[in-house]
Amino acid sequence: MKIGLISDTHGLLRPEALRALSGVQHIIHAGDIGGARVLAELRNIAPLDAVRGNNDKGDWAAALPLTLTLEFDGLGVHVLHDLRELGLDPAARGFRVVVAGHSHKPAVV
Repeated sequence: MKIGLISDTHGLLRPEALRALSGVQHIIHAGDIGGARVLAELRNIAPLDAVRGNNDKGDWAAALPLTLTLEFDGLGVHVLHDLRELGLDPAARGFRVVVAGHSHKPAVV
């Protein structure tokens, strides 16, 4: 399964981001979405899960969770916006992947 990861769009879905998400079977947005329009555009590409970031305000954002626990083909995934707020031991909880945003620095650690 190909999963697209995105974060910190701040209301703008750049063409290169849309190209990168083309063909994914699922999208995870790790917060600082910037508006319901971004969520709608992403849902047009693939099923979407998203968490609220520190800049996401308003009724549309209030409906979003601060964290998510997902599973894809038996793989446990924990999603939050700011990795500094990770209040659990991912391995002890069975998560093989943690997805976070906030830093504006793409990285795999």
